[in-house]
Amino acid sequence: MTHINSIKSEQANAIIRAQQLGETQERMGELFTSNQILGRLQTIGCVAVEITQKCNLDCTLCYLSEHSQQVADIPIEEVFRRLDDVIKHYGKGTHVQITGGDPTLRKHSELIEIISYANKIGLYTALFTNGIGATRKLLSNLAAVGLRDVAFHVDSTQRRKIDGVEVTLEAELNGVRDDYLDRTKGLGLMVIFNTTVHIGNFLEIPSLVEFFRHRADQIGLVSFQLQADTGRGEWRERDIVINKQSVCNQIEKGSSPDLPWDIIQVGHTDCHFYMPTVVVNNTIYPLVNNKAFFADFLKDFEHISWDRQQNKFKLAFEFLTALAIRPRWWLRFLAHGSRLMWAMAKDLLTARGQVNQLTFFVQNFMDAEELVQERIDGCSFMVMTDQGPVSMCQHNSQRDDYILRPLEITRADGTRLQYKPLSIKVAVSA
Repeated sequence: MTHINSIKSEQANAIIRAQQLGETQERMGELFTSNQILGRLQTIGCVAVEITQKCNLDCTLCYLSEHSQQVADIPIEEVFRRLDDVIKHYGKGTHVQITGGDPTLRKHSELIEIISYANKIGLYTALFTNGIGATRKLLSNLAAVGLRDVAFHVDSTQRRKIDGVEVTLEAELNGVRDDYLDRTKGLGLMVIFNTTVHIGNFLEIPSLVEFFRHRADQIGLVSFQLQADTGRGEWRERDIVINKQSVCNQIEKGSSPDLPWDIIQVGHTDCHFYMPTVVVNNTIYPLVNNKAFFADFLKDFEHISWDRQQNKFKLAFEFLTALAIRPRWWLRFLAHGSRLMWAMAKDLLTARGQVNQLTFFVQNFMDAEELVQERIDGCSFMVMTDQGPVSMCQHNSQRDDYILRPLEITRADGTRLQYKPLSIKVAVSA
């Protein structure tokens, strides 16, 4: 009976997932091209759940509100409800950023409880932090209850001080990055580094990429987010030299020339570039360099749930089953893999077969006063609010409208919480 119920549950989940993918396809409209991941492999890129508005840094480029430091943390029951809403809108396996503000400023017992709950209901969790409060002990406790990724935001906008002197160069922060890597060793977490790109560090991108490249055995993804005029930060409009393509060109100077940035599409083409690569002998190779090949792959294998929360043996079984009825793909994979192996042959020998995966992500946020509705409609990066998901760019442009809204929350025992954002206390009524 248990086995039968399990099968029925999987069938129900498959139906729900198909419906959610269909809704994503409809939302994407003309953006749903043959190389678009959303609506095929994923229902959304990721969803942010902000568990605090407070931060222990005051960055020159900050998306938070001038009121953020005074805003009381939303009750944990509301956090759980928003995590449930992520499942409702986008399904199990959705990538969720537990963020803020800096989430490590939330009571640690509650942060652990939040990660545990998200993992329990089937979400793929990542902690987004500046790392100051992300101690080895905390990260170990979070990994123990299901945290999968940790994303450290480290860059020269943060006014960090080393030996009492404010840091202005990215190279001076490499010691901080190495310290954060040491904190995660052996915990099974994928490490991400986020860097805000501005005119002051634009020329440093190649050397920063080299730093990441040489640590590809410890880092899984690096994200470069372009300066945006939004939030409480002091620096406003970005320099004309900084745009999505120019940042990609700088990344290539520190990695590999002519990376095929346009093959994989995630959301609107003006918003992101997504580039999965492998690093062999400190040399970077793109995993996919044929647009038609990737489009055909999406068409034939989009029915498989590729979320990283899924059991790897089950995923392998589904993939092999799909291959069994599509025998032509054996030859295509063999040909693609052979070309890639041939290109890497010399480096593979030198590295004795050691291969590391490193993904590059370029994020082009919009200025608060210049939102484009088409990009909002096709957004792949949402924030879960009390009223449902909202595009991150829209949320940042109207942050006070969301974070200063009083809430009434009903607990499981029937009691109600009256949450007042700018009040330290939370009133409780029967």
